[in-house]
Amino acid sequence: MNSIRLRSLPHLLLALFLTFAGAQQAAAQQTGAADVKKEGVVPGATDGATAATAAAPDAGGSGGNGGGGADAAAISAGDALFKNNCAQCHAVNEVVVGPALAGITKRRTVSWLIPWIKNSSKVVASGDEYAVAIYNKYNKQQMPSFALSDQEITSILAWVNAEEGKATATSGGPTVGNAATADGQADGGGAEAGAGKYVDILLIVLVVVLIVLVVTLVIIGNLMKDVLRGRKDLDGRDVEILEQRFDWGKMYRSPLLRGIVGAVFAIVLVYAGVQSVMAVGLTQGYQPTQPIAFSHKLHAGEHQINCAYCHTSVYKSKSANIPSANICMNCHSQIKTESPEIKKIYRAIERKQPIQWVRIHNLPDLAYFNHSQHTQVAGLQCQTCHGPIQNMEVVYQYSALTMGWCINCHREMPVNAKDNKYYDNLVKLHDTKNAGAPFTVSSNGGTECSKCHY
Repeated sequence: MNSIRLRSLPHLLLALFLTFAGAQQAAAQQTGAADVKKEGVVPGATDGATAATAAAPDAGGSGGNGGGGADAAAISAGDALFKNNCAQCHAVNEVVVGPALAGITKRRTVSWLIPWIKNSSKVVASGDEYAVAIYNKYNKQQMPSFALSDQEITSILAWVNAEEGKATATSGGPTVGNAATADGQADGGGAEAGAGKYVDILLIVLVVVLIVLVVTLVIIGNLMKDVLRGRKDLDGRDVEILEQRFDWGKMYRSPLLRGIVGAVFAIVLVYAGVQSVMAVGLTQGYQPTQPIAFSHKLHAGEHQINCAYCHTSVYKSKSANIPSANICMNCHSQIKTESPEIKKIYRAIERKQPIQWVRIHNLPDLAYFNHSQHTQVAGLQCQTCHGPIQNMEVVYQYSALTMGWCINCHREMPVNAKDNKYYDNLVKLHDTKNAGAPFTVSSNGGTECSKCHY
């Protein structure tokens, strides 16, 4: 009877350990499921702001002040045009660099606004009283000319009319119609953070309960041994079990154990060495200090300034250029002129010296990469490779930018071949040989060596 009790104690401890391990694994799986949503932007992911932008016209197309019967497609086009051309200096309901645009079609006719937007300096030079008054009121800040068609300008005006009366999404900068997206992202982040916090608390509680159980069982085991040692009716087997001790010295002297420990140690050393060699030349996470404290979180995040406004060649050139100082001056000739960081830009201009920005994303010369092919042709968002740059106070290299990383993206990224006759025959041949498989970049030769190395 007593022998059975003694033998059951290790089994009880083992059962408790396995129970805790199973609970911990389930909690880890739950944490992993939540973390999938927090990993950031992966190749092929789309920007949430784009989806919100597509939905915005439907909400404002028929009910805004002055929106009237404006076509939803025109409002949607005006939304994109406003962000790319106007949002840096204008907002609908508040003054930024230029005047607020609410009620603009009531103050001026469309036939007046079209030439004004195309070439404001020409209108001012003509002596138009309203144009001259606006020019003088805003410190003679010249609005740049825009090569927009009449239809594109009327689309922008339709979007402005649809947005009139709406509350601004942020208090510190221009509103560009993405407030719903920002709120949705914040709510989603809060829910995920709450779930993660709940899992952490659950794990802490389980660890505390396990420690209490182990201590309790140790105390009970010692008490049982003391009681059994005082009994006289124990046979030899029971006494042997009661007095048994674990021989640590014997385990240490075991050739098998020494061999296992040596093999594991050698494997760890080899693995660490291989990882170190494979990491040579990789700069993921690189975050240098820049000569001017420029915040992408403020400009691209809060103020929603389109990437192409500063990096003007990102959609039409092999490289995304570093913005010149005069682009900064489009806004900062009027905004925060006394800031110590802005004064650095003034000094660079006065000395006729370029700002010595530190390049962060570098690819080896042996690899060919074309920005416009990815942004313009493939339609990828900047965040696909650069990560959530709109949340970065100081920019860092988000992705690995290794050959394997690029090839993996090409294997997974589907090609948008809809309404593009160039792909018709290629897609037909692909479907004939690979029925059901998606037509990816690799299906179009995107993993061939000569695609990037030639």
